[in-house]
Amino acid sequence: MHRKRVLPALVVIAHGSRDPRHAATVYALVRRVRSLRPGLRVETGFLDFNVPSVHGVLQSLAADGVRDVVALPLLLTRAFHAKADIPAVLRDAPPQLRIRQAEVLGPSPLLLSALERRLYEAGLSPADKSSTGVVLASAGSSDPEAIAVIADIAREWRRTGWCAVRPAFASASLPRTEDAVRELRALGCARVAVAPYVLAPGFLPDRIARGAAGADVLADVLGPAPEVARVLLERYETARTPALAALGA
Repeated sequence: MHRKRVLPALVVIAHGSRDPRHAATVYALVRRVRSLRPGLRVETGFLDFNVPSVHGVLQSLAADGVRDVVALPLLLTRAFHAKADIPAVLRDAPPQLRIRQAEVLGPSPLLLSALERRLYEAGLSPADKSSTGVVLASAGSSDPEAIAVIADIAREWRRTGWCAVRPAFASASLPRTEDAVRELRALGCARVAVAPYVLAPGFLPDRIARGAAGADVLADVLGPAPEVARVLLERYETARTPALAALGA
């Protein structure tokens, strides 16, 4: 008789924020993930400011007898948190846990679809694409790899039919959102839209919103968009596959 194989638990690792909207949005996204995979155990841990902590979640899983975990950084780029903070936290996990760290969410075609969803919800239509310039506004990073990825995403998104797409950053890098808005105006785009490439509200997304004052359209953060939930599950599946292969699954 074959014993039923238990799926590795998914631990979504969020940054955390003093802004209560951040955790509320993270939990809304996790609820959507659970609705897509009702048989999967999904937990949420925060690096800072919010509880439960990642360490606390991992201890609880170990106490419940869980042995296999996929730790998924709720991040859009591979910057410092994904390269240093999260691996350091996972090294302190209970020794009985076998943990695989999944890749960050971006880049992904699904995230571009989520960005467009938010722009259309804010009032644009597909017919507006060719006459609309878009500011792809991210939180920013001092990591050159992360900055290069945002520039690549902007170039790729431009090829889908927008008048122009310019990257902008709320911190650490330039240009700022307001500078990119002015540049698109100078290019002659009939309208300018700002698409925040961020997952949840907070200090830097608020800075993006202030920088969008001169734009015609400001989209909402990605939040619990269905495409974002699907990316989470894609990253989970990719991370857990080697473990299953080793078991002969």
